[in-house]
Amino acid sequence: MASQFRRISEFKFLKLSPPQILVLGFASIILIGALLLMLPISSTSGNSVEFIDALFTSTSATCVTGLVVLDTGTSFTIFGKTVIMILIQIGGLGFMTMATLFSLVLKRKISLRDRLILQEAMNQGSMEGIVRLIRRVLIYSLVIEGCAAVLLSIRWAFDMPLGKAIYYSIFHAVSMFNNAGFDIFGDFRSLTDYVYDPLVNIIVMFLIVSGGIGFIVMSDLVEFRVTRRLSLHSKVVLSTSTGLILIGALVIFIFEFTNTRTLGSLNFGGKILSAFFQSVSPRTAGANTVDIAGLRQATQFFIVILMFIGASPGSTGGGIKTTTFTMMIGAVIAMLRGREDVVLFRYRLAQERIYKALTITLLALLLIASVSMILSTTEDSNFLAILFETTSAFATVGLTMGLTPELSAIGKILLCLTMFAGRLGPLTLAYALGPKQGKPLYKYPEGKIIIG
Repeated sequence: MASQFRRISEFKFLKLSPPQILVLGFASIILIGALLLMLPISSTSGNSVEFIDALFTSTSATCVTGLVVLDTGTSFTIFGKTVIMILIQIGGLGFMTMATLFSLVLKRKISLRDRLILQEAMNQGSMEGIVRLIRRVLIYSLVIEGCAAVLLSIRWAFDMPLGKAIYYSIFHAVSMFNNAGFDIFGDFRSLTDYVYDPLVNIIVMFLIVSGGIGFIVMSDLVEFRVTRRLSLHSKVVLSTSTGLILIGALVIFIFEFTNTRTLGSLNFGGKILSAFFQSVSPRTAGANTVDIAGLRQATQFFIVILMFIGASPGSTGGGIKTTTFTMMIGAVIAMLRGREDVVLFRYRLAQERIYKALTITLLALLLIASVSMILSTTEDSNFLAILFETTSAFATVGLTMGLTPELSAIGKILLCLTMFAGRLGPLTLAYALGPKQGKPLYKYPEGKIIIG
């Protein structure tokens, strides 16, 4: 009877589509994480954390966001912090990537079904070379996190005991590379104590950028010495990411130059370093070296835009992605010039890609607008703070203007769902929840609508 039940369960599991498996997989990890964080051993008070707070923390960690309702540094024990760190690593690389790691270690064959799920998880167009890519993902991640942890532990050994410095460096290397934004310094202060420290700033910015550009781009860069060429995807990601970081740093530097609550109180070198850090962080990382609530409203709204764009496909970050943003800009430019094709780096983009970029952008805008409207009725805060927090949750950033710890139960649940949708992607979630439909067997007659 038991074996028969297993066969039925396996059959039903195989009937699930890759997007549905991803949704169920992430949901299961979040629930397990919440149960572990509810254990008395996880809390510094020795009492169980409330389920809604444990669920929010687990969702934020698994979805590599960084928004917190409880201060991570003071509310959780070493056990609780380690659970959060493991959730960040699993959530950042993807649970299927971690499952593939165990399969490779145990020398088990990767099935066709697993390859299909990996293809969906890594946002790839085909299964070709998917296992080789996963191997590289694991190697790159461990090497980058390991090197950063060593450098940070050397730096922080001057400020704290060596054992504590090593643990802090490992936690923050994992958190920043996976663009999670969690910190364990306590009192919700993130990296504000190191606003003048070039070593900490540069290491953390490198972790954020390397985790945010995507593993495909990282692989292209490693092989560039041999191939002497970059794919179109890598060119778009690198050029867009560089442009957004430079423009972001310039805008923040100008807007906050005289603001005594942020850059105004720093020397010139500190202003430049902080402007770049705050420009890199909205690429879904969530760390900060100045008070985000102290920024001018114009800067806060500009950061909302940066967060909405987010990181790049196949990375540990969220948002609509840099490639989606670039395709949308390319489509606007093509329309203004009276051209039918969107061309990037002398390559014409398929109409299907443009439609997909438009769909992702509109779904993201609809989700953020809907959640912001609901939160504006359930929470006692100004609309910009609500929009900031909602966009931060969707783009899995973790930057906050201080609203998250004060959220009502409804607000916490809404942001949990927003983080979940942002980590999986609105299109993947729509595919998982929507009915399966094949290609239509016929076309309707063409109609014309006046636009503009």
